[in-house]
Amino acid sequence: QVQLVESGGGLVQPGGTLRLSCAASGFTLTYYSLGWFRQAPGKEREGVSCISSSDDNTYYTHSVKGRFTISRDNAKNAVHLQMNSLKPEDTAVYYCAAYFSGGDYCGVNPDEYRYWGQGTQVTVSS
Repeated sequence: QVQLVESGGGLVQPGGTLRLSCAASGFTLTYYSLGWFRQAPGKEREGVSCISSSDDNTYYTHSVKGRFTISRDNAKNAVHLQMNSLKPEDTAVYYCAAYFSGGDYCGVNPDEYRYWGQGTQVTVSS
């Protein structure tokens, strides 16, 4: 059974840090581009970051550049999102996703992604 399971969400104060993880089962992430998306209440799903299957290219949406870092661990079949200097506007449900790609490209068009996790809540509040 193909599955992506996120973990690491929670409540954190502004300026704090969280590390989200996404573990895959039922398939190998090696040849998949991986992305993190988020959706806040009343807003559309937003592409936050992605990493290519080659691990050579990453993308970050403007609002998280310099604060978030995406990384993949093929040995553990997982992808992570390190989130530093968190702001209240980062509050959302965060989803990881994957699509098959053997190249150096990754994008944050959700229509490209085949597999999705169930999401993990991140709340930034004092």
